Amino acid sequence: MNAVAQRKEGAALELGDLRRFDLRRLMALVTKESYQALRDPSTLLIAFVLPVVLLLLFAYAVSLDAKEVRVGVVLESPGASAQSLAAAFSGTRFLKTQFAHDRREVADQLVSGALRGYVVIPQDFEQRLAQRGAEPLVQIITDGSYPNTANYVENYARGVVQTWRAGLDVAAPAQSVVLEPRYWFNPELESRRALIPGAIAIVMTIIGTMLTALVVAREWERGTMEAVLSTPASVAEILIGKLLPYFVLGMLSTLGAAALAVFVFGVPMRGSLAALLLLSAVFMVPALGQGLLISSLARNQFLAAQIALFTGFLPAFMLSGFLYEIDAMPAPIRAITRAVPARYFVDSLKTVFLAGDIWAVFLPNLAAMAAIGALFFAIAKRATRKNLE
Repeated sequence: MNAVAQRKEGAALELGDLRRFDLRRLMALVTKESYQALRDPSTLLIAFVLPVVLLLLFAYAVSLDAKEVRVGVVLESPGASAQSLAAAFSGTRFLKTQFAHDRREVADQLVSGALRGYVVIPQDFEQRLAQRGAEPLVQIITDGSYPNTANYVENYARGVVQTWRAGLDVAAPAQSVVLEPRYWFNPELESRRALIPGAIAIVMTIIGTMLTALVVAREWERGTMEAVLSTPASVAEILIGKLLPYFVLGMLSTLGAAALAVFVFGVPMRGSLAALLLLSAVFMVPALGQGLLISSLARNQFLAAQIALFTGFLPAFMLSGFLYEIDAMPAPIRAITRAVPARYFVDSLKTVFLAGDIWAVFLPNLAAMAAIGALFFAIAKRATRKNLE
């Protein structure tokens, strides 16, 4: 009995030695995974081609800027003042003006969507102007099916009228206080400068979450994952060996996307490259952890892709502040966004590109991303150990 117990104890000790963390085994796993990634065209396509396509789309196809909005100006009054006001509308680059002499000419175009609004300069415009504020000078009609554009057309048309009218009062005394608006961080108010940094976060989410989930799920489908789990490598070695090549791919993709943003799309880089790399490296932790967790729960590529799409890509796209302001969301949705790692990454990327290295913003975001990543990895490691047993 003693000999049998000693043999069992020796076998357990030997198994424990094999399960210890070993750098040579780790490097062998990393090498194997790197060769597999380089031989897979879909991996290289997602890592290097998809980021370029997405950045091109967000730079040129998606724009939140209201420029050259199509509006009509109905000139019912033949007076010189009415002609001058109409010329003021045609002189701005933010409106693309179409003139008419009867509102019926533009009403149908507003209904069909050819115009987003129109301004009516009435027949008694000269009399209204002489009365100085007794009645509105013009009528502004907008397409309410596009609320943001409708508000823009209304406000800008009011601004044109007010600026034009202020130019008529030449004899008026100069104002003692002049208000001059200043816009920090993005003085040109170009939406591209805010969209491109957010698009980098979407790219990193795809590479980290979706690519990892697909690659590991593919191994479960082919049965090679069981072979890896049966080797003397520990769970930590298997996880690190699987994820390290995709971490490197993600970092290389980040550098490429940042270079495109700065040198091709003209987005300023006011922060440091070191801060950008640190933020990206920490964000890859929850992204890779989520992909690994998905692959441990869904062992086929189709299901893994669907779960990664609904739990990774869509939350990063909709709930990260990339396109929609988080403060404008309902309170329950704002609470859900706190569990989305891309929320903290998008905020940090916009800061490092447009404002600079502001560590008061970076540190809470880094802590949140690291905490979410640690949770994902803890759950994924537990699930993988369960599969190993």
